[in-house]
Amino acid sequence: MELSRLFVSDTCFFSPPIRYSPVPTLSTFFAVNLRINRRRRRRSLCSASNHDTLLAGGGSVVTGDREKHEEDLKSWMHKHGLPPCKVVLKDKPCHNDPHKPIHYVAASQDLQVGDVAFSVPNSLVVTLERVLGNETVAELLTTNKLSELACLALYLMYEKKQGKKSFWYPYIRELDRQRGRGQLSVESPLLWSKSELDYLLGSPVKDEVIERIEAIRKEYNELDTVWFMAGSLFQQYPYDIPTEAFSFEIFKQAFAAIQSCVVHLQKVSLARRFALVPLGPPLLSYQSNCKAMLTAVDGAVELAVDRAYKAGDPIVVWCGPQPNSKLLINYGFVDENNSNDRLIVEAALNTEDPQYQDKRMVAQRNAKSSVQVFRVYSGKEREALLDMLPYLRLGYVSDPSEMQSVISSQGPVCPVSPCMERAVLDQLADYFKTRLAGYPTTLAEDESMLADGNLNPKKRVATQFLRLEKKILHACLHATTDFINQLPDHSISPCPA
Repeated sequence: MELSRLFVSDTCFFSPPIRYSPVPTLSTFFAVNLRINRRRRRRSLCSASNHDTLLAGGGSVVTGDREKHEEDLKSWMHKHGLPPCKVVLKDKPCHNDPHKPIHYVAASQDLQVGDVAFSVPNSLVVTLERVLGNETVAELLTTNKLSELACLALYLMYEKKQGKKSFWYPYIRELDRQRGRGQLSVESPLLWSKSELDYLLGSPVKDEVIERIEAIRKEYNELDTVWFMAGSLFQQYPYDIPTEAFSFEIFKQAFAAIQSCVVHLQKVSLARRFALVPLGPPLLSYQSNCKAMLTAVDGAVELAVDRAYKAGDPIVVWCGPQPNSKLLINYGFVDENNSNDRLIVEAALNTEDPQYQDKRMVAQRNAKSSVQVFRVYSGKEREALLDMLPYLRLGYVSDPSEMQSVISSQGPVCPVSPCMERAVLDQLADYFKTRLAGYPTTLAEDESMLADGNLNPKKRVATQFLRLEKKILHACLHATTDFINQLPDHSISPCPA
């Protein structure tokens, strides 16, 4: 496949913080505004492929018997310095997918906790230090111009133009074969069509994907500057200006593929912190409850396992404390058992409130801001609501004498009457109901779709993601209803707060 396919996809997050416009909710003059996440040159191209590569939308990287004669990734690595290791590459068939099976790293022998599965020498690791040849330039570019991913993607795009002449040819061929597909054999939503993105209707993630694509487009428009400043690239390709050599679509696919396999190394220089490690992801699967990490050691990057493996078992690594929204965008999968999964609820004090400045001061005193983001973790919905309620109650205080009492009090307590508490909880319940109503399907319909063994892989992963989002929202609504039922008098109508 063309490099357009080699590069298909907070370790690293590249999109800026997202602000979403509000939808209608119970939002009276003094109430807190609850915001629901919603955001809404044609060039001549040098050939980026050769007869050994896959054209965009095509089939395998090489055809028929020719693949058998190609040097496989692990053999190439051993030839260039990879010491004996305890892993092997195996095939995983991809159901409902016309492309070749993806490869994965498996244990070649029984492993115990702490065993080093492999140690890849730095000579086989791609970092900005290698790409740009200058740590100062690397820091300058990634601070003021581009993300590390964009620089790494550009480097491998140029390397691919060399075909078999490139030292990295076996690694690039392997990335081509993977097509940026994660362990569920699904590409990042960054590469989905508009109609496929509709699988995510109702979720703020759809808008986040669109915004991330626009951020990638901005980076694409800066590529020529990087190429000029990076002496190694400029000297090797003095006439191949990036935006003329590669279309935006090719760059986006390259960026997404790099995103799916880049490793964030700890305790190294800035020019080495983002690395592409052969035998690393996507050949290794990510798992949120795994503690094993690729680690920089003297002259190498190694993986010590955190659990026992039998020969043939796939090796997994930690994906960082990422919610399922990030796992989906970055790697094309979700984790049903992700303890870091969460939703965002954004609330804001009403700027037209005559007592806005006083309320803002009280909020800041309690480590909150005038526009506050609350993270609702799966399984901890009730705790999240208890964190929100003092902030929401503050928005309902209207009497100046009550406000003075709040100002003079210590801690986040903001006493309100049962009637006022009902108004606060009703607003919160309406917010969760509004978010749930924004999905085109119900939780039960999602479960029914997932029971279909022939469901399109992208539709399946999107449905899995939406189901997990809805479960958190339903748990929030259930907890809010419980709070309402605990009020002393159910007959009181909500105050005109």
